[in-house]
Amino acid sequence: MEQTGFKSKKDPVLNHWIFFADSFHHSPQDFYTAVEKELEARKIPSMDMKRVEFAEGGFLSSKRVYLRMVRERLIFDICAAPFGKQYFFSCRTVFVPPVIEPWHIVVVCLFFGMVYSLLARLLGSTFAAIALVALVVAIAQMFRNTIAMGLTDVDAALMKIPVIGPIYELLFRKETYYRHDTRLLYLHIIPAVVKKLAEDVTAHHGVKLVQQYQLAPVFGDLYKPVPHSDKPN
Repeated sequence: MEQTGFKSKKDPVLNHWIFFADSFHHSPQDFYTAVEKELEARKIPSMDMKRVEFAEGGFLSSKRVYLRMVRERLIFDICAAPFGKQYFFSCRTVFVPPVIEPWHIVVVCLFFGMVYSLLARLLGSTFAAIALVALVVAIAQMFRNTIAMGLTDVDAALMKIPVIGPIYELLFRKETYYRHDTRLLYLHIIPAVVKKLAEDVTAHHGVKLVQQYQLAPVFGDLYKPVPHSDKPN
């Protein structure tokens, strides 16, 4: 089982809700499998799904298994687990923005410096400089036209590569209406599917699912708890 956490505690939480059910028990793994099957049945595209572990407290504390779903910069962490005599379902949506760190620039400069050094040995300093400029222009053009050339797999792979991913995404990957609309669809569909399955599995056992709270963005990084006592819509 992979052990991991959020990439940064500063990554903005777009949505987070939690539901409780009294005197109820269900296998978390079975619930995660049901979520995966439902999303596959709906043919939701391009999502990486895996089981991850988060510590309940410190490094040596017990761990809970979550279902993590990743779509580009969106992360959905789903949890189904017992809590005393209760059982809870939670869904947390996090956005991990691309960031170009100073050490990314250093790595890129070192890489092209090594390339220039190798070319200079073969071609001489003048032709090595010309070849290096041509290489940089070719890479930039490839990055800029990846989607236009139908290289969707290359696009997805580039975004996952350390150092290259943030540079590609911020400098070359054009934001489009379609990407923005697709992102909003994921933000709506994934939590809704998880919520519906949680309602179904508890209703099947004659148990009422109650929403205790939901965190909704108010001003940037500030969040306001919104209590609910009725069954969710």
